[in-house]
This record gives sequence, C-alpha cells and structure tokens, in this order.
Amino acid sequence: MTIFTKHHPQYFMTSDQVRIFYDTNFAQDQYDPNIPLLIFNYGLVCNPNHFKEQYPFFEQMGYQMLVYNYRGHFNSSGNESIESCTFLNMANDLNELLIDLNLKNYYCIGHSMGVNLCLEFSKLYDTEQLKGMILISGTILPPQEVMFNSGIMDIVTPLVESLSTSYPDLVENVWKNSFLNPINHQILYQGGFNTKKVSLDFVKFYAKKISELPHKLFLQLMKEMQDHQIFNDLSRITTKVLVIGGEQDKVIPLHLQYVLHQKLPSSELYIIKDGSHVPQSDFPEMLNERIDFFIRQSED
Repeated sequence: MTIFTKHHPQYFMTSDQVRIFYDTNFAQDQYDPNIPLLIFNYGLVCNPNHFKEQYPFFEQMGYQMLVYNYRGHFNSSGNESIESCTFLNMANDLNELLIDLNLKNYYCIGHSMGVNLCLEFSKLYDTEQLKGMILISGTILPPQEVMFNSGIMDIVTPLVESLSTSYPDLVENVWKNSFLNPINHQILYQGGFNTKKVSLDFVKFYAKKISELPHKLFLQLMKEMQDHQIFNDLSRITTKVLVIGGEQDKVIPLHLQYVLHQKLPSSELYIIKDGSHVPQSDFPEMLNERIDFFIRQSED
C-alpha cells in the first residue's frame, strides 16, 4: 500500500539488530528541520492504514511525515522474539530511528495502544525536539479492566492464553483465517467504528492485516498494556498534548479521555460527537483540522 504521494520506504537497524521498516514523504537529503514532522503510531495489532484519511490532508498542508512498523509487525523483524515487543523497546526503536535520521521538531500522533507508546516515549526521552503529542482514544488504565465498559476481557484474555499454551497451532490457524469470517467483520465493524461513516471494506482490510500478525503478539501487547506503569508519570510530562476522544467509543469508555486530560498538565481535550473508537476514520475532516490548529498554535 502506497501511503504518500511521494514516498521513500527504507529500513533501519536498531542497536539490538531488529530491522524497522519506515516510510517518509520526503527524501532524507531534502528534510527541513523548520517544518513540523508528524510521526504516526497505530494501535493494538492495527496498521498504518488506520491513518489513511490523515496522510493526504497533512501532505497537502505541507507537513513532513514518518510512518513506521513496530518491531514484530509486518515488514519489520522481531517475530522470532515476540517477548522483546515491549513499550520500552519500541520507544527505544523510535528514538534510535529519529537520532539516526537526525529528525527534529516532531509531533507524535498515537491511536489506542499508540497512546501508550507516545507516553512511554515522552517519559523516557523528555527532549525539546518533541513539540507535542496528539493522543486518540487511548487508556492509561489496564484495558482488561475497562474495554467495552465491562470486565469481559478479564475472561477472554486468560482463556485465549490458556488455549494458546495448550493448542498453539490450532489457535494460530484460527487467528490466521479469522479474516475470512463475516461474523468477525461485523464484530469489528459494530464494536469499533461509526458504521454510518466508515465502510465495511475498511474493516475487511483491517481484519486481513490482523491475520498477518501472530496471535502471540496480541497477547504480548495486551500484557504490556496491562502492566504499563505510566499513571504516576503523567504529571511530569510537560509536553503540549491534544487528547481526542469519540463520544460513542464502545471500546475505551469516554471518561478515560477526561482522566488523561486531567492528569496531563499541558493538555487540551477535544471530543468528537458521534465519534467511535476510531474517530480519525469517522470524521477525518474535523479531526484533521483540529490537529492542524493545535500544531499551528504550538509552533507560534
């Protein structure tokens, strides 16, 4: 999938020899440190297509952009050591990439689990080059306790873990072929999106990309979110932040966006009416314009 009109796909090797795939809308020798750089961080077993409505808008507005695959995801390596897919390592990967490319004046945009990664990166690398963060539909509390506004994940996750231990090949086979089941499409569609605004084809592509990742990666990252110790660090994050939530988010209850806003000292809150867990797909025009306004204010 071509993300940008002008794209420059490359690979970067981390200090622990993990190959990270990334793409930019600028050639490295044409990078301009005076133009803001947007770094996109997608969610749990998601993919860069979750920001497909953002790329053309911000490219037209003249922003520089960077999209990358986390370790263990898609074109990046790391599947052979899924236990290394931690927020600490993933934040280190991003930091090493930015240093290697000598990128500055950047904004981290995170959706869902990408919010955890942005916060971890900000905590570890309190650099003046991080000008701001845009955090969409995230949770700073363990997802097993809050997802779908119930404790259902406290039942589902241990069950999948148990089955994965006892019948790993069977679980992996079911996972790999789940995208063929129209019932799964509807579960994703009805649970995570505004069905009046997002097409079912988008969800089918999403399901297909999920199937390309190992089910053990999902379990590993769910554990990372469960164990993420970030709550007490939020008051020390002084970076400017725009917190965005969908009013009708069925996956992560809306009140958690208010909690995140209250805990981050330099944050603004923007709630999208009728927005789902993926408001960047439901109402891209509103979200894009609000992000653009936030960045322009931050640059003044």
